[in-house]
Amino acid sequence: MNMENRFRLHVSLVILLLLGLLAWFAAAFGLDYRFALEKLPLLLGLELNPEGLLQGVPLTVLLCLVSTLLALLIGLASALGRLSRKPLLYGLATFYNSFFKGTPLLVQILLIYLGLPQLGIVPDAIPAGITALTLCYGAYLSEVLRAAILSIPRGQWEAGKALGMSSRAILRFVVLPQAMRVAVPPAFSLFISMLKDSSLVSVMGLWEIMFLSQSYGRSSYRYMEMLLSAALIYWVLSVVLEIFQHRLETRMAASGRS
Repeated sequence: MNMENRFRLHVSLVILLLLGLLAWFAAAFGLDYRFALEKLPLLLGLELNPEGLLQGVPLTVLLCLVSTLLALLIGLASALGRLSRKPLLYGLATFYNSFFKGTPLLVQILLIYLGLPQLGIVPDAIPAGITALTLCYGAYLSEVLRAAILSIPRGQWEAGKALGMSSRAILRFVVLPQAMRVAVPPAFSLFISMLKDSSLVSVMGLWEIMFLSQSYGRSSYRYMEMLLSAALIYWVLSVVLEIFQHRLETRMAASGRS
């Protein structure tokens, strides 16, 4: 057995040992696995809620996908604002980043969901949740994208100008494609964090994974079964995203070398 195979074997043994310890920890609670399996299809969103809307995993994934796409746009705009020499743009981007990185996401959710009605704006729960996740993670993505843009050598800009390209064209066709390759790993890590932080929108009454687990646990006094079921679902979703991230990074690295 070569060194590589031996390393993989040892890693597999460590993981199996830790999984065994986790199973022992769960068994110590005397869980009702039949009840957990009965509620699992509801957490997985295989059924619509009584109002005919998505619930469970599909709703959680929908919230994260829409929020991520919007956060990328806001994060890019904020990153460019932070790189701008115009005082207004720089000031707006700096204030936005400071506020949404410096306050808890739960507070931001409550400010949007409970504060906007005080101004006469009554948002639905789903748009309010997407708005909160977008604004919070847009601030973090802004720093990721700004660092990625700054990592591109200045010579790329100078070469573009020598070819007669405008600054906007250089940014769009030369700098951003290279910067996105640098930004993928940290940006994807933020997306995985958003997947878990989306549990906070349960305070709005959205029927996502955490809201359902809390509701069924409270009504049946089976809190541990529901919390561990929710934890397992979040874990599986995170692992799937990590695998996708690894493959995406590998593909982008290969395209960068070609």
